[in-house]
Order: sequence, then structure tokens, then C-alpha cells
Amino acid sequence: MGKSAHTHNSVWSKGMMAVIAAQFFSAFGDNALLFATLALLKSQAYPTWSQPVLQMVFVGAYILFAPFVGQIADSFAKGRVMMFANALKLFGAASICFGVNPFVGYTLVGIGAAAYSPAKYGILGELTTGDRLVKANGLMEASTIAAILLGSVAGGVLADWHVLAALGLCALAYAGAVAANLQIPRLAAARPGQSWQLTQMVRSFYRACASLWRDGETRFSLVGTGLFWGAGVTLRFLLVLWVPVALGISDNATPTWLNAMVAVGIVVGAGAASKLVTLETVARCMPAGILVGVAVAIFSLQHALLPACALLLLIGVLGGFFVVPLNALLQERGKRSVGAGNAIAVQNLGENSAMLLMLGIYSLAVLVGAPPVAIGLGFGVLFALAIAALWIWQRRR
Repeated sequence: MGKSAHTHNSVWSKGMMAVIAAQFFSAFGDNALLFATLALLKSQAYPTWSQPVLQMVFVGAYILFAPFVGQIADSFAKGRVMMFANALKLFGAASICFGVNPFVGYTLVGIGAAAYSPAKYGILGELTTGDRLVKANGLMEASTIAAILLGSVAGGVLADWHVLAALGLCALAYAGAVAANLQIPRLAAARPGQSWQLTQMVRSFYRACASLWRDGETRFSLVGTGLFWGAGVTLRFLLVLWVPVALGISDNATPTWLNAMVAVGIVVGAGAASKLVTLETVARCMPAGILVGVAVAIFSLQHALLPACALLLLIGVLGGFFVVPLNALLQERGKRSVGAGNAIAVQNLGENSAMLLMLGIYSLAVLVGAPPVAIGLGFGVLFALAIAALWIWQRRR
């Protein structure tokens, strides 16, 4: 069925709901798998500094395959690309269940996630347009964060009971995502007939990077989302070490509950952004980004569970309000210039490079013995300064 038959539909269309459901199951699996695999590493006595390395091999797959996944998303029906990517995630999770090295299995999941991301965001612009695209992004982020909320908690709680049961749940979630993908309308490929020669694909990706980086609006979005997700993944690992030191709790479940508080907040923030911010008023989200860093710094100094939960909820609200408009801006501008799939692949390269850099610095800080409270305080201050610098840079431009 042609693309035009589905574009401009309501954000509550059958196709959009299938995308949202597939995203929920896929993101649920991703988040449950992280905490289940961290519990597996702990049970097998891997060193503490190796925990962020697990996420580094995941984001390394995004960076390595960035030149190719955007073209794949634009060359085939995006719903089918999502289905095959989730099938690869299912294979990776199942391999960990059956005793394959967790770093190898998690890398396979990372490759699936790299292929999945440009398709899942790119398809939104094919199912709806304009300001409804901001609302569709809000739904996508809300689905993602609900999955983070439930997946993280399920992974942590089940891992405290039985690690293999937690890993099995992840495989089931990916199977659910594959089933949901089958309900997505088979849209026409956005840019069929492109060359599959390796050097040409790399050159094409480089041109897409250069095109988006030259445009002030998309450059602003790329830097902002990169900083946000790099900070988000680092905070997740920081919580695993911070909880035993600051709160004196050493189970697998508590860090996942605290991550869930951030997830709840992002749902609220994403909903607020879809109501209060349009593509013409994206700059409204910048103060929220600065306040994320301030809140992280204050959070790091807490020693009681209730204020820690409240601050993490606030961090999530501010983060959701900050990142959703930037995603919508990149999709709208990118679709016009280099194609939505290529735009998201470039965004993934930026976000995952930021994650790799921040996780590397975090892992090094842990390796040299820096206290988790000091790491969190420095991290929050640096993030606030970085977003403030980005906002000043954008206003001057």
C-alpha cells in the first residue's frame, strides 16, 4: 500500500498504534535485559567497572552500523525493517539465556537496536505530519518511557528472584514486538533503488551528516539530543553504584525503581511538550535542559529515599519536556533534506558517540575510585553548563 494512503492520519490510527505497541515491547525488552544482564554479571563476579562496558558494546554497534542503517530504513518498508531488527534482538536475548557470553549476546541486541531506531522514528513522519508529528513523538516517548518503567522494574525484581527467569521475560517481550510489527501497514519505501556499494553508502552517510550539521536547526537538535541521552544512560549506571553508598541498599530492585521514577517523569514531560511546544517554539525546551543538570547535582547529595525519588521524578519531567521537541524538529527538517531514516541514523551516531564518551569517562572514574556522590555532582554541573552553552550558541546564531 502506498505511503500517501496512510500519511495525515490521526495519531490514533491503527498503523500508529501498532508502531507504539511494537515500540513498547521492544523497549520493555531492552530495559529488562539491561538489568537482568547486570545481575548476571554480578552473579558471575565480573568487576564493577565492567558494568558500563556492557552498555558500551551496545552503543558501539550503533556507531559501527550508523552509515548503513539509515539507508536500510529508507530502502525498505519500515515496518518490516522493525520486525527483522526485533527478531535479531530476540536472538541475542535468547543466546544469553542459553549461556552465550553476555557481552556477545548484548552486542547482537545492540545491532538489532541500531537497525530498529531509524525505522521506528522515520515511520512516524510517514504516518502523520506537521504538529501532529510532535504529538506522535510524544506518544512514542510515552510508550518508550512506560516500557522503561515496567521493563526496568521487572528486570530488577525478577533478577533478585531468578536471573534466568528475568532473561526469559526479555526474550518474550521481543517476540511480542515482532508480532506487533506484523500489524503495521506495509508503506512504500521512502528512497528505493539506492546503491549498496560499501564505499558509496559511507560517502552517502557522510554527506547526510554534513548536510544536517551545516543546517543550524538540525545541528542544534543533534547536539541537544546527544547530550541528553548520553547523560541519561550515565545516570542509569550511576544509580547502580549510588544506591548502596547513599541509601545503604544493595539489592537489584531499588536502582530499577529509581530509574522508574525518571521514566514516569519523562512521560509527564513528553505530554507537556506535545501540548506547549511546536516546531516554531522549540527554544522553550532549553531552560528545562539546564534544570536537568541542576536537579542531578542536588539529587547526588541526598541520603534518604523519599527526596531522592522526588528529584528523580523532576529530572524525568524536565528531560521529557527538553528532548521531545528536539526529536520532532530533527525528523521534520531531516525528512525534507536527507530522508527521515538517514536523519535518525545521523542522530543515533551523535547520541551514541555521546553515550560512549560519557560512559567511558564514568567507567574511568569508577576504575580510579571516585566516590559515586562526587561523580553525580560533577556530572550534573557539567550537564547544566553544556546545555546553557548550547542555548547561548543557538540564540547568537
